[in-house]
Amino acid sequence: MKSLAIATTNLRRFIRDRGNIFFVFIFPMLLILVFGTSFGGDFNARLAVIVESEGELARDLVTGLEGLDTVNVIAIETEAAAVRGVERGELEAAVIIPANYDSNITAGIPVDLQYLARSGQEGNSLRSNLESVVTQQAVILRAARFAESEGLATFAAALVTAGETAANIGLVTVEVTAVGEAFSLDLLGQFDSSAQTQLILFVFLTSLAGSAALIQTRRLGVAKRMIATPTSVGNVLLGEGLGRYLVALVQGLFIMLGTWLIFGVDWGDPILATVILLIFALVGSGAAMLMGAVFSNDEQAGGMGVLFGLGFAALGGCMVPLQVFELISPGLYKVAHITPHAWALEAFDSIVLNNGTFADIAVFLAILLGYALVLYTLAIWRLRVVLTR
Repeated sequence: MKSLAIATTNLRRFIRDRGNIFFVFIFPMLLILVFGTSFGGDFNARLAVIVESEGELARDLVTGLEGLDTVNVIAIETEAAAVRGVERGELEAAVIIPANYDSNITAGIPVDLQYLARSGQEGNSLRSNLESVVTQQAVILRAARFAESEGLATFAAALVTAGETAANIGLVTVEVTAVGEAFSLDLLGQFDSSAQTQLILFVFLTSLAGSAALIQTRRLGVAKRMIATPTSVGNVLLGEGLGRYLVALVQGLFIMLGTWLIFGVDWGDPILATVILLIFALVGSGAAMLMGAVFSNDEQAGGMGVLFGLGFAALGGCMVPLQVFELISPGLYKVAHITPHAWALEAFDSIVLNNGTFADIAVFLAILLGYALVLYTLAIWRLRVVLTR
């Protein structure tokens, strides 16, 4: 009971700090939103269309652009708005269909489409898509013009017939077959990858930051005063460790539940996902206890906590996915697994991507438990020395 009282006191102290409320609960969710919106899911290029003509041919051209799978067509009123959107990166490109589009084509006069885009691969790719749609319409127009020149029908009648014929002609289809294993990031939802990495990053980082409270407890003599009462050293150490564990666990559960409710993140089997969190929280709290035992200055511990937390996160796949490490540098991929972060992410990938069972992640969990055991053993040994001398 004394250990639990010490743990809950530490948890209350942590939550009462208003700065912790932002960095522990709000900030991770904001990062998940930003990363998921920016990098998650499929990306469709934004193409603005300014239609100055109200004719049938102009509408057919817009319909063709809207039929492109990788393009989102956005109607915009003015050229100035399109230029501003492209300049600010709000649009990838814009096309202006002039007011004389239908009348000039009907009269056999060439028509110029104005295309606005930044220089680069995206602009060139969109231009190719636009040209393909224009070419499809041009084929129908040439067929109608030919029928008119041969005296078979008026241009308007021939255009209708050519359009109907083109719609009934079987097009060449291309079947794409994936060979080998799919890139795992492509199988995740828009926010899934960022939710997993930010969960691991912040649970560990927040735990390390909590080591400062343990150092303050030592420096102010609170720990020794507790030992002077009928409270054993073991109870004090258990309470301090449990307090840090509860902080890590509360934050982790908040992130998991919050992202599931708000962003629809798939965490796989909820029981297995919770088990992974429970064990990784042990690793984080063990690292916090060790730092609290080794350092004697809370400011120094805070700075080193951020350094270790971000450094391990970067190396362990929380900033650049492990799958990318594996592709560009197998050696770096192996080095990443010296961190507990990599093993936790591997466990999440197993249950989310492969519907893994407990047996599939047992090795990952055992490795994480090994990290926790080593960290807690070193921390308890060092704290016993510090508190009893």
